[in-house]
Amino acid sequence: MATGVRGWDPRLWASWKPFGVGERRPNNYLEIARAVWENRGALGYAWRILTQGVCDGCALGTAGLRDWTVPGVHLCNVRLRLLRLNTLPALDSSALADVSRLVGLSDDALRRMGRLAHPMAWKSGEAGFRRVSWEEALELAAGRLRASAPHRIALYLTSRGLGNEHYYAAQKAARALGTNNIDNAARVCHAPSTLVLKQTLGVGASTCSYTDLLGTDLAVFVGSNVANNQPVMMKYLYYARRLGTRVVCVNPYREPGMERYWVPSIPESALFGTRITDRFFLVRVGGDAAFLTGTLRWMVERGWVDDQFIARHTTGFGELVQALQAQSWEDLERASGCTREEMLEFAQMLAQARTAVFVWSMGVTQHRCGEDNVRAIVNLALSKGFVGREKCGLMPIRGHSGVQGGAEMGAYATVFPGGVPVNPANARRFAELWGFPVPEEPGLTAPEMVDAAAQGGLDVLVCVGGNFLEVLPDPAYVREALERVPVRVHLDVVLSPTALVPAKEWVVLLPATTRYEVPGGVTETTTERRVVFSPEVPGPRVGEARPEWEVLLELARRARPELQDRLQFPDTAALREEIARAVPFYDGIQRLRRAGDQFQYGGARLCEGWRFPTPDGRARFSVVVPRPSEVPEGAFLLTTRRGRQFNSMVQGGRDGLTGAERDAVFMSGEDAARLGLGEGQRVVVRSPTGTFRGRVRIAPVRPGTLQAYWPEANVLIGRDRRSGESRIPDYNTIVWVEPESGASQAAPTGQ
Repeated sequence: MATGVRGWDPRLWASWKPFGVGERRPNNYLEIARAVWENRGALGYAWRILTQGVCDGCALGTAGLRDWTVPGVHLCNVRLRLLRLNTLPALDSSALADVSRLVGLSDDALRRMGRLAHPMAWKSGEAGFRRVSWEEALELAAGRLRASAPHRIALYLTSRGLGNEHYYAAQKAARALGTNNIDNAARVCHAPSTLVLKQTLGVGASTCSYTDLLGTDLAVFVGSNVANNQPVMMKYLYYARRLGTRVVCVNPYREPGMERYWVPSIPESALFGTRITDRFFLVRVGGDAAFLTGTLRWMVERGWVDDQFIARHTTGFGELVQALQAQSWEDLERASGCTREEMLEFAQMLAQARTAVFVWSMGVTQHRCGEDNVRAIVNLALSKGFVGREKCGLMPIRGHSGVQGGAEMGAYATVFPGGVPVNPANARRFAELWGFPVPEEPGLTAPEMVDAAAQGGLDVLVCVGGNFLEVLPDPAYVREALERVPVRVHLDVVLSPTALVPAKEWVVLLPATTRYEVPGGVTETTTERRVVFSPEVPGPRVGEARPEWEVLLELARRARPELQDRLQFPDTAALREEIARAVPFYDGIQRLRRAGDQFQYGGARLCEGWRFPTPDGRARFSVVVPRPSEVPEGAFLLTTRRGRQFNSMVQGGRDGLTGAERDAVFMSGEDAARLGLGEGQRVVVRSPTGTFRGRVRIAPVRPGTLQAYWPEANVLIGRDRRSGESRIPDYNTIVWVEPESGASQAAPTGQ
């Protein structure tokens, strides 16, 4: 954990004004004060959560206030804002008796009502929920499960603090019910990453550790704003910069937090800030693959690739070179939004680097071309062997603490535990392990569940957390689909807008424990593949809340009583024992029992020494032929962005990094001038799907592109735009903008 950094370096200071007075930046110390005030009724418990528990925020993975990367205290704004979710008092159940009084309240307002404390049920035609016993609630849900064909049942899990044990129990329950219709937030975030990494390298996770960022020659962030989503990484980048690392950002927006950042736990950075990024390349929305492909073309033409590594350890390079030569610079420029000279500049930076780490997130994956975006990153990394060695790697960074493990536990429509594909051979293997038949065909993904519901094809939808109404595109369509499901079960910590959508027959609300309340503790898997034990934290408990894993397995036992003996676990330790048998690379999880216990599966780096677990032992280059999105004259490409939020949980009206409110429409000064629009002017943004009203925020974005906050801008996103292989939503669309006073022109239909 030693960094080797000594003294201060004014060359990297963001400002000479102490504490960034007058600069736009998050006030981290105010966030601490706010957290103290919000949790004032349970300060002792809140402190124990922070010092004993594993962070339930992003997947960087701090245990208590420490981690395994750099010394010092790690406490970010995301974790502080989530803290109140764990210390909320119980909700007054009578407040749900008339749902009409709650419809229209924001997700934040519903959360602040308090924790779900008792099972509740809402019958179609009645005003709202009534309190019921666990027995009545479980039997109501299980009765419908018993009566339903397996293909008409679906389960979805969010990433909200869920442990590996919950995901494993959920997918086992689903398979016992005879269905592979189970999905979780990991797909919506990073399914293209997992799919492509397995295809090209034979692995499905980050190939390196966070320590590889410290002192690498080049750290490349593509479509990733870690300043907002993984703030602890800014501490890593401070040390990386001090050790000489150059940082590049490829993104449609010059993110202020990635330009400079004040790390509150490092005196030098807290006082004067730190300049983070050396060079921004502003690409068009969806232009990442074209920019990276153009960069690779320069590297091939200039002879800047590692020919020996390519010859000895890869395949497919010849086909890729032919494809590169067939693409014109004009097409690559048009698709990327960047000039060939900018691509050459980036190529020169890579050529000069002996080591590099590539980091990417949803700005890369949540596109129709998400898989090709990831392939372009892998191609670039393989061109110089930037994988399988120290200070090198490919890192699809995770924004939520549960998602890495969620996919690896098999809570996925297309894979079983261990990430092995759903097919007859693997189904037979798990049938032997579990002692009951396992379905052989892939199930429905989250968007496909909504489609099935809209067509009357679902009888029961079980949601563990999750907020389909806000996180999936085209909310009006989602609402109509949810209303057509006969029985919906919502197992959650707090109330969400989705739970207030009526069902054809029943909506059942079941109160869940938080991560820190689960007897026996749970585990989480971090972005760097570290499996960490999070213990139960002593403190107050709310009503009749129960751990999700218990509830899901009991539902399965009631619906399939003949399998009761095969769906029993006395505690989470027993679950971990079975996980170790089901997922060989998780061997060691069964030995995690106390705070601080952890292991990193695969070691510090996967593919170490350029040994790739592929059929031929070689990494694979992929042919990528980027195609520009055709934008009609006068229209824009709009992408959705995140700010001061955790998943869809908005945690404040103003983004501390940009200074923008939630209704901001980020637009270049060039485009604003062309349209005669000024800062703060109200505009109407239209797409073929919906309408969004907001205010112009002039910002350093690529001309011809816009950005608006998610989930508010989901009304603009079409439900039919999905990636070709992973089937995740494309959270980008073509839009038209006009001043609010002249909002009469309708956008053309079709995209």
